[in-house]
Amino acid sequence: MYPVRSGPTYRCMIARKYIYLIALANEKHFGRAAAACHVSNSTLSAAIRDLEAELGVAVVERGQHFTALTAEGLCVVDYAQRMSGLAQSLKQDLAKLRGGLSGQLRLGVIPTAVTAVAELSTSFSRRHPLVSIEVKALSTQDILARLHRYELDAGIVYSESSVESDVTFHPLWEEGHVLITGEAGPFEGRSEVSWREAAQLPLCLLTRDMQNRVIIDHVFAEMGCSVIPQIESNSVLSILAHICAGPWSSIVPRAVLDRIGTPQGVTVFTLVQPNVAWATGLVTLARDPLPPMVAAIAEEARSLRALSGKDE
Repeated sequence: MYPVRSGPTYRCMIARKYIYLIALANEKHFGRAAAACHVSNSTLSAAIRDLEAELGVAVVERGQHFTALTAEGLCVVDYAQRMSGLAQSLKQDLAKLRGGLSGQLRLGVIPTAVTAVAELSTSFSRRHPLVSIEVKALSTQDILARLHRYELDAGIVYSESSVESDVTFHPLWEEGHVLITGEAGPFEGRSEVSWREAAQLPLCLLTRDMQNRVIIDHVFAEMGCSVIPQIESNSVLSILAHICAGPWSSIVPRAVLDRIGTPQGVTVFTLVQPNVAWATGLVTLARDPLPPMVAAIAEEARSLRALSGKDE
């Protein structure tokens, strides 16, 4: 939902009609945008027309249904999103002056890190008990897009995904992967399995829009292995359930099992030949100064990294 009810800070810094335009840009549908803002279609449409009259430009391409924003409309949305981010920063600064950081920390997390991120969120919560934390499992592309729309404060992604010049990456941990299977089969009595052997199994993997899957496919491709999984899911929990229930195997970060334990009946093998690991960490927009909430979670990430003995 969009912050049309967020109190006087938003009302004084960003008018509702700009919030409505942000919602329309995200939803790409008048009805859904109105519902997300808790207003009627006519209220939202009137606000958009009022905005156009105020600015002297058309922000929406006219038609029977929403088709797209004009070039001017996209420009207005960009400014509105930045104003929204500034309004949120002001609220956080005022809260700090009143006695401590408060509000909501919004984290987008790739599915393979939804369990490992608990260490970061728990540590942050102990330091900032007045802050509530919202954790959403999202694809890397969605995390980066929402960061740029100021809908997230930070994200957890792979280092390979943080190459954009306007984002900052804060390393947290290196992620080794393991093979999990409901039946040990030919690997009975072993502790390691090669990637080439794993390629021969009926696999259940994350969907192709997930960065973890992109990395796994890249490893197989470098070895000349063609892998077509029998089951794909964007949920690690669903993958674990399928491994427990059926004849499938999967490749997941070891950190997934470190936090929640290995399900009963599941066997875990270290993947070797090659031995690969990928850096995972916190990503934030490169802003100066950082909003208080973003600065606080970035500092927490640096502290955890230092405690692990792997300073940036």
